[in-house]
Amino acid sequence: MLSRIPAPRARAISLTLAVALGAGAVWYALPSAGAPAPSAEIRVDQAGYLTGEHKEAFVLGRDDALAGARFEVVDESGRTVLGGAPGPRTGSWNKAYESVRTLDLSALTAPGTYRLKLTGSATATSPRFRVAPAKELMEKLAADNVRFFQVQRDGADVVPGGELNRKPAHLNDRQATVYATPHYNGDGTELTEPLRRVGGPVDVSGGWFDAGDFLKFTHTASYSTAQLLLAQRALPDAPGVAAEARHGLAWLDRMWDGRTGTLYAQVGIGAGSKDFRSDHDIWRLPEADDALKASEGDPDHTLKHRPVFRANEPGEPISPNLAGRVAAAFALAAQTDAKSDPERARQWLEKAAAVYGQADTEHTGELVTTFPHSFYPEDSWQDDMEFGAVELALAARQLGDDRADRWQREAGEWARKYISSDARGTLGVADVSAPAHADLVRLAPSDEAVGDLRRQLTDGEKRAAKDPFRAGAVYTDFDAVPHTFGLVATARLYAKATGDHRYDAFAAGQRGWALGANAWGTSFMIGTGEVFPHCPEHQVANLAGSLTGEGAILRGAVVNGPNAAARLGEHNSFDTMRPCESGTDTWKRFDGKGARYLDHVGAWQTVEPADDFTSTALLAFALTAV
Repeated sequence: MLSRIPAPRARAISLTLAVALGAGAVWYALPSAGAPAPSAEIRVDQAGYLTGEHKEAFVLGRDDALAGARFEVVDESGRTVLGGAPGPRTGSWNKAYESVRTLDLSALTAPGTYRLKLTGSATATSPRFRVAPAKELMEKLAADNVRFFQVQRDGADVVPGGELNRKPAHLNDRQATVYATPHYNGDGTELTEPLRRVGGPVDVSGGWFDAGDFLKFTHTASYSTAQLLLAQRALPDAPGVAAEARHGLAWLDRMWDGRTGTLYAQVGIGAGSKDFRSDHDIWRLPEADDALKASEGDPDHTLKHRPVFRANEPGEPISPNLAGRVAAAFALAAQTDAKSDPERARQWLEKAAAVYGQADTEHTGELVTTFPHSFYPEDSWQDDMEFGAVELALAARQLGDDRADRWQREAGEWARKYISSDARGTLGVADVSAPAHADLVRLAPSDEAVGDLRRQLTDGEKRAAKDPFRAGAVYTDFDAVPHTFGLVATARLYAKATGDHRYDAFAAGQRGWALGANAWGTSFMIGTGEVFPHCPEHQVANLAGSLTGEGAILRGAVVNGPNAAARLGEHNSFDTMRPCESGTDTWKRFDGKGARYLDHVGAWQTVEPADDFTSTALLAFALTAV
């Protein structure tokens, strides 16, 4: 991720958001800078609502403005199809908007496209939104997520003719040099000793860029690949998901050398020293790295000839977080292939078993995630081992392998160890307990696994009950939006595993928050709704795409979303970065509760997209579709 680049503020431009509705041109625009704050604003799920689910929107404004307000739902022909009064006050947001109230739209079940209007003592109009069957609505969102992964492809196998005109890149990864584990200073910003060659060449080409930069990590790629395979299992005909999952698997397969028992952890380096330029020191298109004229000793050598770092010494134990999640991805591939290609499925199973069997289950010290570890800090690993074991057990059962019972027992043991640990969390790149627990319940009843799924969802519900917009994730910390989609996915996993739908309404509300029903009134998925990020911190999108939200955009990418206001004091900047800033003065009006959102190309804290963010959303959509 580009999160570690210290840089001054970038020069900015302003943008206005607009969209055409129905037959005529109707503008939905952010208020201009300096204009008085409107007395009320409406917030809806801009992706839309499912026909039969609980539907909730929000209105925020002054208490006096909302005292006599009413709302009406208008279809595309301008006909009012539903009306009512705002519900109870859920709290205050900030000084300008001292009251937030709910708008219950659950009675709106007819498929169609609508807008909300506020009448009476306050006036406001919402962006348009749809009501549609689950599969129709969710499959479209998942397909957009796939488009993001296609843009993220590295190597020769890019998707030609896409919106952002991707070209083959980093072809030198086919013959990459292996270096010893790099050592960093305390905050992970600078190497404390020179890089040292220890092996190679190895083929680590392909895969996906991790985020807005061009690094590739086994830690995040295995997580994203597993999420795509789970999504494929839930929604087998989702356009493009299977092909993208295979692309991720092909790269993970290259990162595992079964002959020597070596797992490679990373390609490229994002924090270096004064002697060379790292991936995070330059803003460019990825194919520019191949065109560099950089011999040994040149500062650009590690851009053209990217270093590879190992997760373990050959044949030695592997950090258990990596061993567990890589094994899970390989075992999920075995499950996917079990009927159509049993021989290939057995090959995946053996690779999964080998990686899982080499896990450092006596682990002490720092987990291997990325170099430096601060890029993706993580303390939890028993959940990864549970994930690996349970997917091995499921694959073994499908293939008639007699190790299934042993792996099932081990999955249960790892689940208990995770549940008794002090590193429990919710679904995201640092915690995979939710899909592991759900699949453990598929194998056999497990009160402990069900109880921990409830713990994750109940904790989210408790946070939501205290928040004006019913947010279940913490939006003053990193990964607010992916954790929100993680709660959606967990609620769906729980319902499918247990038949208990008590969290369905909570899941619908969390999906809505991430897609527009939040204080800022923006979807945090690019291209979804009328208001979404225009200026992501993403090099390809910035240099090869549109800065207006129309045309060539990074469609389907999920960004971090709001973050603690104190973290947004500095923005990244490069001479080659195209300046882009959208609606900054307007977003400030909606900042509150210590949180801030900024749509600025240098604001990695809020608008950098990432593979793990987007794969979690894709899984949530796939599980909601069925």
